Formats: sequence, C-alpha cells, structure tokens
Amino acid sequence: MIEVQRRPGTRARLLVVDDAADVRDVLVRLLEREGFSAAEATTGREVAAAVANGSADLILLDVMLDGEDGLEILATIRRTSDVPVILLTAKVGETDRVLGLRLGADDYVTKPFSGPELTARVASVLRRYAHAVTPHATMRFGELTIDTTAREVRVGGELVEMTMKEFDLLVFLASSPHQVFNRGQLLEGVWDSSSDWQDDATVTEHIRRVRNKLDGEGRRSRWVRTVRGIGYRFVP
Repeated sequence: MIEVQRRPGTRARLLVVDDAADVRDVLVRLLEREGFSAAEATTGREVAAAVANGSADLILLDVMLDGEDGLEILATIRRTSDVPVILLTAKVGETDRVLGLRLGADDYVTKPFSGPELTARVASVLRRYAHAVTPHATMRFGELTIDTTAREVRVGGELVEMTMKEFDLLVFLASSPHQVFNRGQLLEGVWDSSSDWQDDATVTEHIRRVRNKLDGEGRRSRWVRTVRGIGYRFVP
C-alpha cells in the first residue's frame, strides 16, 4: 500500500474530477484501496468549492469534461491556489503538455493508464509538496530580497507574488550562487522527482515564470541565468 500523509494521522484527500461516473468509480476505488481518501466532482463549480474550502490535497482533473475545458478549470484554480493538480488526458502532443505546465499542472497521466502508474504519480507529487523549503534566513542580493521565514520575495522593496514551487526553485538556486544545475538536478532538489516521472519541461516553465516575475516580461534576467546546453545558475 502506498501511504502518503499530508498531516499526521490523516490520509491525503484526493478529488477525482471526471464527467464519466464509471471512470470516477474505478478511480475512487483504486485510490482508496491504496490508502488515500477520495471524493468526486464533475464540474468546475464543484472543483472551485473544494479549492475554496481546502478539502482537497491533490486534484486529478480530466482535461476533456462534458461542456467544460479542464485546462480552463486548471487556470481558475491557479489564480487562488497551489493545490497539486495531475491532468488526466488522452492528448499526448507536446503542445498540450506544455500548455498544461504553463497553466500550473504538476504532472500528466495519459489515458489509458495502469493503476500502479497513477498511484505512483499521485504519491510522487504529494511527496514533492510535503518537502517544502525549510525557513532559515533572509538572503539579500542588491535589490532582491528573499525572506525564507515569511516566504516572501521583494525587488526594490516591492513584493513579488510567487507560487510555492516558484519560491522553492528561486531559494534552491540562490542558496548556491554561481553553481550550475541541470534540469534533472532541479527536479530532484526542488520537486523531489526525476525525469523518469516528471517532464523536465516543468523546470523550463518555472524558470521562465520566475524570471518574468523578477525582471519583467521579455527582459534579460539579472539573477537567474541560462548556461547553454547545461542548465541554470543564480548570479548574485
């Protein structure tokens, strides 16, 4: 049995979002057999309610819902929440995967999938979110200030809003100035994952978002630099 507990003494709460009752039933049975607590939803409105009341630790979201676009639901979730989202999709094209990652998906599972693959991916994503950055210091690099206790980033005194993983990625890089990390190392260090389970385009997209938030859309990054053919490094 896979045991991933987000809070001591409780089971991770999953929300299965699919418009097919038979699919929901199979997934709920599978997940509960593996030790998770699973609830069901069929509409974006039900998902929004679960996000608002904090009743889901992870959302399994079908991309193709009846009359609704799963990616639009994902975009709505990301306006207010960092709750992990795994997309369930029959689409396998790179464009679709990149779009989902840009909107904030944590992983993709392509239909048809096996039960062991799905539960392993759920467990992996939950573990990554459980390994949050441990607060230890305030780091200052000229106009850039990173407060790991308050989990705040400021540029020139102005607060920069970041998601949890964007913040963790920035702290990871800034904690080792000038050191070059490839995507695999960043997946392991920030997401507690690997390219075997996680698309390394996740790293590329998060780097892009961190840069845009620190320096502005389309401007050259002052702090997070690309080392061509290798990876990324933080320049203080």
